[in-house]
Amino acid sequence: MLAIPASIVPLILMVFFTHITVDDLLSVGVIPFVLSSAAVIGKVLLQAYRFKYFIRKFIGHDVSSLSTTISARLGSEFVSQTTPSYIGGEIVRIAWLTRRGVPAGRAAWITTIEIISDVFVGTILGIISGVFAVLNGGYLIGTIVILLSIPTLTFWFLLMFFSAKRNLKLPNLIERIIQKILRGERGRNLVTSTNNAIADLCQMSRENFNFSSSAVVKTFAIGIAITVIAFVLQGISFMVLVNAVGNGIPSISLFDSVMATSASTVLATVPITLGGSGLAELGIWAYVANLNSIPSLQDIVTDSHLSVIVVWRIASYHVPLVIMWIALMKLTINKDVISERKKNFTNGPSDPNTAKRHPHGEDQKFKLDNPNGSKGQAVRDD
Repeated sequence: MLAIPASIVPLILMVFFTHITVDDLLSVGVIPFVLSSAAVIGKVLLQAYRFKYFIRKFIGHDVSSLSTTISARLGSEFVSQTTPSYIGGEIVRIAWLTRRGVPAGRAAWITTIEIISDVFVGTILGIISGVFAVLNGGYLIGTIVILLSIPTLTFWFLLMFFSAKRNLKLPNLIERIIQKILRGERGRNLVTSTNNAIADLCQMSRENFNFSSSAVVKTFAIGIAITVIAFVLQGISFMVLVNAVGNGIPSISLFDSVMATSASTVLATVPITLGGSGLAELGIWAYVANLNSIPSLQDIVTDSHLSVIVVWRIASYHVPLVIMWIALMKLTINKDVISERKKNFTNGPSDPNTAKRHPHGEDQKFKLDNPNGSKGQAVRDD
C-alpha cells in the first residue's frame, strides 16, 4: 500500500514547482476525466480477459470463475504497477495458477505468453513512435525510445528462439548463490524445482512456437489483437483529456495519442522509479513537445501540456491502481481459496475427485491443439 503514496510524490513535486494550479487541473472537466479513467480500466480488463483466454487455450480448461480470474489478474497488475520496470505481477499469477493445480512450468508459460504479447506490441509501437518523432524533428526523444525498445524486443525474441530449441536452466552462478543463501536441502530443492519449471516452459515453447497448427496461430493472433486494442484504449485516455482542455493547447489525433502513450510506456519501463512515476510523465511530455535536445527546467515548467499530463497520470494510473489494490486484497482473503485448501487437505492427494480436477499424469497433454489429450478434439473458439 505504501507504493500508492510513493507514486504520488512526483505529481506533488510537479504541482509545487511548476506553474500548475488547482484551477488548471480542474479545467479538464469531470466527464473527460471519467472517460479517461474508464478507457484505462477497459485496458486492464482486456488484459484480464486475455489472461483467461490463454488459460483456456493452453491449459485446456478454466481454472476458476470469470470474476475470480479477473480479480487475480487485476491484483497481480497492482504488483506490476508498483515496482520498477513493471515486474512482479507474473509471480502472483504463477502462484495463483499453481494453487489451482496448474504445474509451475505451465503456469509460467501463461505469464510468459502475456509478457511476449505486451513486449511485442509495446516495443513495435515504441519503435514506430520513435521513428515518427525523429521524422518530425524530435531527434532526442525519438532516439531514446528506439534505443530502449530494440534491446527489449531482441531479448524476448532470443528467449523465445532458444527456449523452443533447447532446455534452458538457471545459470550456474545463480544456482550457487541460491544454495549459499538457502543451505542444504532447501537450496537444492529450490534449484531443482525451478529448473524443472523452466524445462516445462521450454517444452511448451517447442509445442507451440513452431506455428504448425492453425489453432496456435489463431490463439497468438487473438492475443496480439487484444493487446493492440488495450494500447489503443490507453491512447484514448490521453486524447480525450487533451482535446477537452482547449485554452491554446492543440487537439491531438488518436494515432498521435497512441504514439505518445507508447513512447511514455517505453520510457517508464526503465527500472528507476515505482511504476515509472515521473518517467511516464516525462516521456509523454517529451513526445508531445517534440523534444530534439536536452530541455531546460524552464521549458518543462512552462509547457502548456503539463497540467493535462498530470491529470492524465492520475486518471490512467492512480484511479486504476485503487481498483487493482481492492482486487489484490480480495485475492489475498479469498474464501474460495481457503475452502479449496481445506477440501484438498481433507480429501488428501489420493482422493479420486481431486485427481480428476487436477490431472498431472504424464499422459495428460497440455498442447493447444488437443488440450484434454483426446484425439481429434476441436479447439474452442470462445
